Amino acid sequence: MATRFIAAAAVMAAALVGMASAAVYNVGEPTGSWDLRTNYRDWAASKRFHPGDQIVFRYTPQAHDVVEVSKADYDSCSTARPIATHTSGNDAITLTSIGTRYFICGITGHCDGGMKLQVDVVPGATTSLAPTGAPGANAPVSPQTPSTPASAATKATATGFALAAVMLAAGLMA
Repeated sequence: MATRFIAAAAVMAAALVGMASAAVYNVGEPTGSWDLRTNYRDWAASKRFHPGDQIVFRYTPQAHDVVEVSKADYDSCSTARPIATHTSGNDAITLTSIGTRYFICGITGHCDGGMKLQVDVVPGATTSLAPTGAPGANAPVSPQTPSTPASAATKATATGFALAAVMLAAGLMA
């Protein structure tokens, strides 16, 4: 019985640590959004995306949309064969596996005007780090508060909570 309880606590702690380490990125922030002014190549280059991370496109639905496309359609700015189309103005997309994903604005002329984003999802660490020399360049942001970076303390608190749960379970068994 005690062994099962400790095993269950360990599984719960691992799940909490995994949830705490996924990053949420508001596309284009901190200086832009899903718009015609942001350089998405530079924005994405300053990030390391991993499976479980989430990207959030914020925009005015009457002015823009988000269309996930193939590489060929990305290169040609074509919406003829969309993988997915999003139109809410607050589209959260979870990056579920490694590989490259392509997003464009489907409004005529917008993709050609630069509204296109290539996201390379890489294996490895479950947390995303800013490249050397770019402090805060990769700070994940909560979808509810677009200009408030998630702090390392938030992740540390969740990790500490998970470890405390395991220690508490072990203490109850003593």
